[in-house]
Amino acid sequence: MNRTAVAAAVAALVACLATGYTAFRYGMREGASLGAPAAASPPAAPSVDPQTGRGVLYWHDPMTPGQKFDKPGKSPFMDMELVPVYADEASDEGIVTISPRVVQSLGIRTAEVVRGALTRHLQAVGSVAYNERELVLVQARVAGFVEKLHVRAPLDRVREGEPLVEILAPDWVAAQEEYLALRRMRTPDAESLRAAARQRMQLVGMSEEAILDLEKTGEVRSRVVLTAPVSGVVAELGVREGMNVAAGTTLFRINSLASVWINADVPEAQGAMLKAGRPVEARAAAWPGALFKGRIHSLLPQVNPITRTVTARVEIANPDGRLAPGMYVTVDLGSVAIAHALLVPSEAVIQTGRRSVVIAALGEGRFRPVEVETGAEANGQTEIRKGLDPGQNVVVSGQFLIDSEASLKATGARLEGAPAPDAATPQVHKAAPQVHQAEGEIVSLTSREVLIRHGDIPSAGMGAMTMPFLISGAALPPGLKKGDRIRFEFSVRPDAQYQITGIAPADASTPEHGAHR
Repeated sequence: MNRTAVAAAVAALVACLATGYTAFRYGMREGASLGAPAAASPPAAPSVDPQTGRGVLYWHDPMTPGQKFDKPGKSPFMDMELVPVYADEASDEGIVTISPRVVQSLGIRTAEVVRGALTRHLQAVGSVAYNERELVLVQARVAGFVEKLHVRAPLDRVREGEPLVEILAPDWVAAQEEYLALRRMRTPDAESLRAAARQRMQLVGMSEEAILDLEKTGEVRSRVVLTAPVSGVVAELGVREGMNVAAGTTLFRINSLASVWINADVPEAQGAMLKAGRPVEARAAAWPGALFKGRIHSLLPQVNPITRTVTARVEIANPDGRLAPGMYVTVDLGSVAIAHALLVPSEAVIQTGRRSVVIAALGEGRFRPVEVETGAEANGQTEIRKGLDPGQNVVVSGQFLIDSEASLKATGARLEGAPAPDAATPQVHKAAPQVHQAEGEIVSLTSREVLIRHGDIPSAGMGAMTMPFLISGAALPPGLKKGDRIRFEFSVRPDAQYQITGIAPADASTPEHGAHR
């Protein structure tokens, strides 16, 4: 064999070994390519992206940012194209740049900031209550004994003029006898004495009608019949037959049902939009199809500390008495419009707990997190009071990817508002990484890492995919092999790699946290 043939054989053997190792390492991964670009340090001189013409420092997989590649291609970790990191991004403080191809493939949507009217339709639930302004008290105007009770139970309905109770009044007898005796006197001062006696009858509680009847008939009345001054419901009954009552004793509390109150619970943020006199409509489940109209009488100056609501007191006519106290109703408070408001879709606003943030789209794959002050929200639109201008575009889907990119590039513009840590600054306290749990299937495994096909992992914000997980420091549990269903726990390391913290077959109990590190 000549030297040329030997060299060719050696070259073929090296190529086969390299191809076999690559197939073993990446061949079982979904979407992986044997021709994937090799990891490398960023080139000294930036290359040029042929589609954008911009200088590229390196390419990377956003889900495995620790690996850098010197040319574009298919990610060896997931079924996606590598993303370029442009050289001019370092000059844009707080701006995140993502390849337009990635923006399009991930379906990142934007919407324009516009001015318009924000109309809120206000509704609330409430309960029916007595109109306390129509409450009437029936009291005894003379001391006596209750001889007969015509109304015997609370919540009985009464009509105006209907007898309620008969009282034996001894004081009336004495006053009437005195008056009749003075009427028969013919002395010069008899007239003044008769006037004084008549006034005494009034003071002991006799009505003008009863006094006129006495003057007409001359017959002494020892009993008084108290009648209902209004039609309504006996809300309180304070008397029974045989009782001895004193002057001023409250015998009945009668509530009219000609009108009722509806106490509607309104969120305190909406309370400022309501004014007294505003017309409202109410509907009750007990009367399907019936519509009750009224007006807001007042907004009570008190906030419920538990529900954070204010009470709108609505007065509604109830001539037929269909609305009863305690009944639940739905109150339509009408619409309130905010004119010339700056509006964005509500899904564009991200609440971090300390502030509200939107992602402004600057064009050509460039994005910037912007802190905003929000106002009212209705019909999928949110009012922006500060932070944006009309005509700007904001991201309404895919914000998680932009936030991840901002963290990767340490722009200091994370959605949470926390700047990226400075390597020169000592970290005294460091929070423990969050541990996520999931189930999946082993696609391939080595002593260092395992490739797992898993479903959605909401706690980590990850969808269904096939991806590698590190198992450095310990071997896999015995018996696990390709194709096995497993349960596993993992955390995200500071270098954005995914580290297995526990793993077990799916038919076993959940892996104990900290096992097989």
